Amino acid sequence: MIRTRALLRCRRIFVLILPGLWVSGVLAWECVNPLGTEFMQLLAAAPAIACAGTGRRRCVLLGGLCALLALLPVGPVARTGAAARLGTCCAILAVVAASYLTSGRRLRLLGELERIREVAATAQLAVLRPLPPRIEGITLAGVHLSASEGALIGGDLYEVLATPHGVRLVMGDVRGHGIPAIATVAALLGSFRDAAHDEAELPDVLRRLERALQRHLGEKARTGPPGRPEPEDFATVLLLEVREEGHVAALNCGHPWPHHLTRTADGTSRVVALEPGEPLPPLGLFPLPAELPLVPLPPLAPGEALVLHTDGAEDARDRAGRLFPLAGALADAVRSAPPAPAAIVERVRAALLRHTRGLLSDDFALLAIRNDRPLLPGPLALPCGRS
Repeated sequence: MIRTRALLRCRRIFVLILPGLWVSGVLAWECVNPLGTEFMQLLAAAPAIACAGTGRRRCVLLGGLCALLALLPVGPVARTGAAARLGTCCAILAVVAASYLTSGRRLRLLGELERIREVAATAQLAVLRPLPPRIEGITLAGVHLSASEGALIGGDLYEVLATPHGVRLVMGDVRGHGIPAIATVAALLGSFRDAAHDEAELPDVLRRLERALQRHLGEKARTGPPGRPEPEDFATVLLLEVREEGHVAALNCGHPWPHHLTRTADGTSRVVALEPGEPLPPLGLFPLPAELPLVPLPPLAPGEALVLHTDGAEDARDRAGRLFPLAGALADAVRSAPPAPAAIVERVRAALLRHTRGLLSDDFALLAIRNDRPLLPGPLALPCGRS
């Protein structure tokens, strides 16, 4: 970060002094040039350089100075007459006028671009809303990185909601990445936000997500280009329900299982990759089975955390083709002390960007939740279903 700021500062300084260096170089060469060639016409480039780099005011001021210099007989002898010097002066003034108008148009276009970016950012954040820092005693944090340049979100999704049935969350990944996948993400998130509150059973929430995905894919097929077959769309989805006593139930459709951050006897943290069972197929490939039994995860005791992620975290590669060591990055993030979810997310994000040098081939999403509820009396038991 410090190096980047230093480079930006050096670039700004260079842009500021470049027009002055150009004028000084032209005048110096004109004074010592032994060939008798006229170089004063090159002064016309100085206001254009100033407009491109430092703004319209410097363009006008430098252009006026160059026009005055063009009228002076510079050098050991006056190589051109007054008429030629006047022509050079007029050419410089014409360049100043053209550069001034072009710079004004560029500034207007930049302003429109900034407004478009603000609207696009607002629309994207309405789809993948920023998470609150705490919900019903659960501290949480999430991050999303899009593989498409200029996009805030892509094909990965997450949401955490406090419902009458417990804290429910979804982590998913639709086929594709970047901007083309946002419509499918919006359909799934919209369905989850309704179903998580309306449905008392977690399997019914998953069935609502399946129906929403099928409707979206049907509309996409009807409105798509005729005669062009669409690739098969699908989405991996992980649904979790964290109940009052710390029990965690899950339904998994082709998504990576989370990591469990626990505390050892000496107070340090331990990262455990959960594999409680074989996931169901991703949504959209096959119909859901008639029975959807909940998969119990280890209870989330006070102070313990779960870290959910998409496959973009495990499949990210460096220039040598090495995969990103997600488990190692999580272990490094909690090595000294159990940090807050926001710190875990930020440390893993920074490690992934260092590993890939900022060049992502797929979207990346990470979600960390920690149980900060007070310890309830009695032992925690693994739930086999809702009582």
